Amino acid sequence: MNATAATALELTEEQWVGFPEDEPGELVHGQLAEEEVPDFAHELVVAWFVSVLRGWLGDRGFVVGSEVKFVLGPRLGRKPDASLFLSEEGLPPRRGPVHSPPFLMIEVISAAARDVRRDRVEKPSEYAIFGVKHLWLVDPEAQTLECLRLGEEGQYVRAVAASEGTVEVPGLEGLRLELDGLWGEVGRLG
Repeated sequence: MNATAATALELTEEQWVGFPEDEPGELVHGQLAEEEVPDFAHELVVAWFVSVLRGWLGDRGFVVGSEVKFVLGPRLGRKPDASLFLSEEGLPPRRGPVHSPPFLMIEVISAAARDVRRDRVEKPSEYAIFGVKHLWLVDPEAQTLECLRLGEEGQYVRAVAASEGTVEVPGLEGLRLELDGLWGEVGRLG
């Protein structure tokens, strides 16, 4: 069964995970949900964060971009824009879906209204239940970064919100995010 044939059927996480890598879609309430179609600016932001995080991490963990399948729970699977695992907290499997929360997930906010709702409302709630300690929401249009951390009550609280300058994020000691450089890179696209 391919993703197109599966759009009207109830899917299990095993069926979703079994789709070929090039089949788009996330698993939401047992249904295949259409993914956003990222534009060049979106992917540029993802690449920038992966590069910066890779440099900060060294050999202390791994950071990856889009398309890794996370099984968040029964009938729920997502593919965040970027994810970071710290070795001290456990590593993801070499192959197959990931069933354990990473230390950090990043969502780059897309321009379409349904994608904004999904990235700002639905995914944070799901990621909090899954146990992701840090979630960053990056909006290339508004040029903003929101760094959220999982609070003791199981909901995200804002650790940092910024649009310019250098940001040091609590919980990621020594990491410096030069937002002016990021937005300058995006601005070169016109």
